[in-house]
Amino acid sequence: MDLIIKNGTVVTASEMFRADVGVEQGKIAVIAERIGGEAGRVIDAAGKYVLPGGVDVHTHLELPVGDLVSADGYYSGTRAAVCGGVTTVFDYPTQTKGKGIVETVAERRAMAETVACCDYAFHCAITDLGAGDALLDEFQAAADYGITSFKCYMVYDIMVNDGVLLKILEKTRDTGCLTTIHAENRDVLEARIASFVSAGKTDPWHHYMSRPEFVEAEAVKRGIHWAVAVNAPLYIVHLACKEGLYAVAEARTQGHPIYAETCPQYLEFTSEVYKRELGRNFVCSPAIKGPESRDALWQGIRRGVIDAVATDHCPFAQAEKDRGIHDFRKIPNGCAGIENRYPYMLSAANTGRISFSKAVEVCAEKPAALFGCTSKGSITVGKDADIVLYDPAKDFEITLKNMHSNCDHTIWEGIRLKGYPTATFLRGEPVYENGTYKGAPGMGRYIKRGASGLN
Repeated sequence: MDLIIKNGTVVTASEMFRADVGVEQGKIAVIAERIGGEAGRVIDAAGKYVLPGGVDVHTHLELPVGDLVSADGYYSGTRAAVCGGVTTVFDYPTQTKGKGIVETVAERRAMAETVACCDYAFHCAITDLGAGDALLDEFQAAADYGITSFKCYMVYDIMVNDGVLLKILEKTRDTGCLTTIHAENRDVLEARIASFVSAGKTDPWHHYMSRPEFVEAEAVKRGIHWAVAVNAPLYIVHLACKEGLYAVAEARTQGHPIYAETCPQYLEFTSEVYKRELGRNFVCSPAIKGPESRDALWQGIRRGVIDAVATDHCPFAQAEKDRGIHDFRKIPNGCAGIENRYPYMLSAANTGRISFSKAVEVCAEKPAALFGCTSKGSITVGKDADIVLYDPAKDFEITLKNMHSNCDHTIWEGIRLKGYPTATFLRGEPVYENGTYKGAPGMGRYIKRGASGLN
């Protein structure tokens, strides 16, 4: 054996049990009550939990937005990921007019392959189908390349209209792929923004007021309507509102393959953050909502309506956020979270809000299954030895100085967690131990994904 982790408590999405875990050639080779014999390294994990590496299926690394670029690139973002127990991240390249899907993703893959600190996969955001909807003919080739999920924005200048969304839903259905949507009603939020600006109401609070719960909820319902109409699976990214959650739950009750993710910022904070002195730092879209939505999202996790907790990690430097001190329209949207999500959800388990198995389910096992990462997401013989050791007795306070992102601030400053990861292994190799990054740039590998395991 290359590595034996002894005396720990293994956590899966369905159970917890004491076992030794043996690793050989980057894979989990044995799970047994006792593993004898010699190994290249033996770790005594008594008192610790042995978890699968986290899978964050929603990040925006090195994202260009106008004249800005998000603070974390493929090195610093994935370094922060492994230091938070995440061993696989998904990025969102955006296809533009005249470019193909594989071409778009291949450019981003080339940026990542020499610097990534964890394994990585890609969705592709579709913005233009081209003349005669020619891009639809590339969906099968994209799936063969390992791109089996496609994003449609219902907002911004890169949005698709309902007709294009319907065509994409039909094509993903026919190719065994999955459509994901950013759900907000652009016409309504733009009208509200114009109204607030004309009244001189341009502080960060009016970012929330311009796109409150009902602006998101309508688009969630519309996306579900079209997916149900053509019998296609649909995944709603960064769901933040109660009414939208209820729409997902109703569709699922009726047997439709509708899935949803939320993000830790929607679980911890409420719209009141936009009234803070540094409220601009919390500006993201969809906006963080009121306490009723926050409570509903937690309930959605417990009930299994929320399938994944991802981050939408897209931080910008403080000076860039400060552009919008007096005009929320100028605040680049996005918050950090890639290093905080898994510890935050595990702390919620450690304090009794959810179970540890539920934390593993929504942070690792189910996201991996949903997006065709067959070698990831669970402590199972034959899977990649992506393993996190977690000390439930460790008290931890999040501060900028103990994070590993390139961003110069964090919305998580001062949040206290009960329990924290003490080690992360990527395919059996140590990449994080006791607060220190131990890996090397380029250790991460591209993941060629298959079809969703839950469709």
